[in-house]
This record gives sequence, C-alpha cells and structure tokens, in this order.
Amino acid sequence: MKVYFFFISLLVLGVQNFAQSNDTKIGIDYGMLKQSPQGAVYDYSDPQSVNIKVAVWGNVRFPGRYIVPEYTNAKDLLSYAGGPTDAALLEDLRIYRIKEDSSQEFISFNYNDMLWSKDPKKVSPTPQIKAGDVLLAPGEPRWYSRDYLSISLSIVSTLISLAILILNIVRK
Repeated sequence: MKVYFFFISLLVLGVQNFAQSNDTKIGIDYGMLKQSPQGAVYDYSDPQSVNIKVAVWGNVRFPGRYIVPEYTNAKDLLSYAGGPTDAALLEDLRIYRIKEDSSQEFISFNYNDMLWSKDPKKVSPTPQIKAGDVLLAPGEPRWYSRDYLSISLSIVSTLISLAILILNIVRK
C-alpha cells in the first residue's frame, strides 16, 4: 500500500510541475493576429491613431472581424480581406451601417468603376468606413470544368458499381 501511495504522490507532483510551465498562455496574443490569418479576427490597427472594429463578409478571401484605423476606406478594407474572390459581384458591394438612432443605412458602390474606368473624374469617391460597419461582397457560386468533371465521374463510378453488383447477383 505504501508503494502505491508513493507512486501516486510522485505522479501528482510531476503533473503539478509540468502544469506550471511558463511557455503557454491562456487566451490569444493580439500581436500574433497579423501573422496568423486562420482566425476570424484580423488586427491591422495603427498605434498612432484611433482604431475601429468592422466586419467583412461574403465573397472575399478572408472574411471576418477587422480592427483597422479610423481613416480606412472601403478599398483598403477590401484589400485587408485578401480581395474579392472570382465569384464576387464587384458592381454591387455593400456597406451596412447602424446609425445612432438605431436605423440602418445601406451604401452600395460599384468597384468595377474604380478598377476599369478610363476617366478618373467619373469614378465616385470610395465610401469611408465607420465603427461597426459591415462590408458585404455578394456573389454567386461559379462552376468550373473540374466541378462538372467531379460530378460526372461520381455518377459514372456509381453506375459501374451498380452494374457490377447486378452482374454478381444475377450470376449466383
């Protein structure tokens, strides 16, 4: 019995010593957010200015919450989000904003004008981002030849498997 008590006490002391290591932290270090885009919070803050929290959703490379400087505009925010995907409808980008009186404001702008316009005077100014805004990049899913090939091969392989099953049942 004394031997068991001795081993259990050694085990408890050993676990307690390993649990107190200083190389792990509970929570997240916000300085690491710029280096790891796997999370849903991205920090592009500027320590020299006021920073705001906004969100980017829809067809962008890295959707999520962003901490950005107050002087950020919609083009900058779209760039921080990794840019639009090929399924994004660039002529219908939207900003949703909740006003102080709890009403919602909807700002729509055409990013294609900014990209492809030959006359810079005709381009409308880029909307400024405010705290709590949501930038939405709507879009439609696109099908490519690899998608059609994948579905076709799935159907063909299912039909071949069924034919082999039927032939094995008929032979017996």
